[in-house]
Amino acid sequence: MRQRMTPARITVLVLGVLALIFIFENTHSVRIRLLIPEVTMPLWGALLITFVIGGLVGIYAQFARRRRRRNR
Repeated sequence: MRQRMTPARITVLVLGVLALIFIFENTHSVRIRLLIPEVTMPLWGALLITFVIGGLVGIYAQFARRRRRRNR
């Protein structure tokens, strides 16, 4: 178990928990405009969507870096 819980992983876990706390503390509705459409949704929903997209981009970047290193 100690090998799995590195300081970097603990830091990421703590930051993730803090991000989720921030998201769920902001529950009022907001208007969001992306290019043309405008939607009204709870702020926590918009933050959660942004958080998930950021995580997916990070996972993809890590995958691409590993693939690039293998091809060298």
